[in-house]
Amino acid sequence: MKTSQGSSAQQFLEIDQIKEGIVILKNRALRGVIMVSSQNFALKSEDEQTATIYQFQNFLNSLDFSIQILVQSRKINMTGYIQKLKDLEGKQQNELMKIQTADYTAFVEELIKGSEIMAKSFYVVVPFTLLEAQGQATTKNISEFLKPGGLTGSLSDDQFQRCKNQLWQRIEFVALGLRRCGLYSVPLSTPELIELYWSSYHPEEAEVGYYPELPPEILS
Repeated sequence: MKTSQGSSAQQFLEIDQIKEGIVILKNRALRGVIMVSSQNFALKSEDEQTATIYQFQNFLNSLDFSIQILVQSRKINMTGYIQKLKDLEGKQQNELMKIQTADYTAFVEELIKGSEIMAKSFYVVVPFTLLEAQGQATTKNISEFLKPGGLTGSLSDDQFQRCKNQLWQRIEFVALGLRRCGLYSVPLSTPELIELYWSSYHPEEAEVGYYPELPPEILS
């Protein structure tokens, strides 16, 4: 997509690059993203609900850095599933199984008629900055960040590795806290991060299962 000035819309995104499972922003800050499982809170007993809330409160209070909680809702496209059912129906040799498959296909079609089936995914975004990697903020290193170019440019390999290692420590700490709440999590890889951010800006394409083709070096 192009703006009226002919510039790519990508210029307005905060992401500079994604590598080694880490999102690098244009201001040289880093982000790690973990996908988190869900639990049916409404089916828990009152005591279990209270315990879960208490554990989650303790988890939030244990953090000395900010996190972002992201809930992504996406409409599930059932066209492919229904087509597979129809193909299966045509391959059935047993007449009874053929009728049952046809009845089930009709049931699914009726179920989704006039309604949308949504899938929810849960993520926690964990931040880290080069300033934090340099230790306690001082007037000197803050001024380095605030001078022209201080928040732009690429991280050196050494800076990236130092920030990445400390970011992973935070991610592990967050994962442990979530596990105590009965939630399981897994960090997203580079291809998964690309798909997550791409689908956020292209929801219609993502709903029908279309994703951009990634180069082999990213998938390896």
